[in-house]
Amino acid sequence: MLIVEKDVDLENVRKSGAHKGYYFVLGGLLPILEENPDSRIRIGDLRERLTKDTKIKEVILALTTNSLGDNTSDYLRTEISKLGRRIKISTLGRGLSTGAELEYSDHNTLSHALKNRC
Repeated sequence: MLIVEKDVDLENVRKSGAHKGYYFVLGGLLPILEENPDSRIRIGDLRERLTKDTKIKEVILALTTNSLGDNTSDYLRTEISKLGRRIKISTLGRGLSTGAELEYSDHNTLSHALKNRC
């Protein structure tokens, strides 16, 4: 299952043809100090879907690569692990774009590129 933030993200992924499995639109991202995540994202619907559909073996977090996306990813990892199922959780690759020059890359981009090297 590929989890995206919003409908437009879903359409872009579908158009690419890169993912042939299930999708889930989260409906937003979580601010760092959010006290009520259920009011911001569709976490209840996600829990229900993952609980009922035992065919789902992997969740791909395809969220925006900023602090809100990272916070939301961390929250989702925690919530999914509480379900008591073996579900692999992965994220989209991050790093340098094709043709990017190291000289102009920021520290976070370089860090992710080294971490996610192939």
